[in-house]
Amino acid sequence: MAAALHAAGTPVGAFKPVVTGTDDEPEDGKPADHELLAACAGMEPQDVAPYTFGPAVSPHLAAELDEVAIEPEVLIATARRNAEGRTLIAEGVGGLLVPLTLDGYLVRDLVVALELRVVVVARPGLGTINHTLLTLEAARAAGLYVAAVVVTPWPADPSQMQRSNVNTIVALGDVEVATLAPLPGFSPDELARAGAGLPYDRWLG
Repeated sequence: MAAALHAAGTPVGAFKPVVTGTDDEPEDGKPADHELLAACAGMEPQDVAPYTFGPAVSPHLAAELDEVAIEPEVLIATARRNAEGRTLIAEGVGGLLVPLTLDGYLVRDLVVALELRVVVVARPGLGTINHTLLTLEAARAAGLYVAAVVVTPWPADPSQMQRSNVNTIVALGDVEVATLAPLPGFSPDELARAGAGLPYDRWLG
């Protein structure tokens, strides 16, 4: 979405509250999340994510190991700064109920504070119905508006189970569901072409 908006000439402010796992070698040539978001939005990586940590663990543990306090006020200020005069595209960290701090400040609390619409990314395979419906329930319980679910990587020839998963999420989750094919690569141009196939204008309101 960030790459598609940027390619279409819309100013984009990308934001990710915390990035962990920066010590790991990139998989399949995929950059770290804040680096990829920055490339897609025409920003600098350090402006996208205020906190980065080496170990690939939950943000609250990564901060504890690094003896750093994640401050919700810093997260909120960074997101609002990145949104000034731009469309903010914020990527979560693991899921809505992932703790960002030791005292239980959740990703969901940050989304509520920023009054963001939610687009849930889900897998197509077994287990996705439960995971996705629980996420929808957690979002709506906090008063968040869920704009859509994106199921990815969506195969060219989906199985009966995968098609049923999408239909079931639509019916039981009362939500729009889009699918996104496997990405050919991680360049901003490739991501923009993939994102252009999503009805993101409707989701952004």
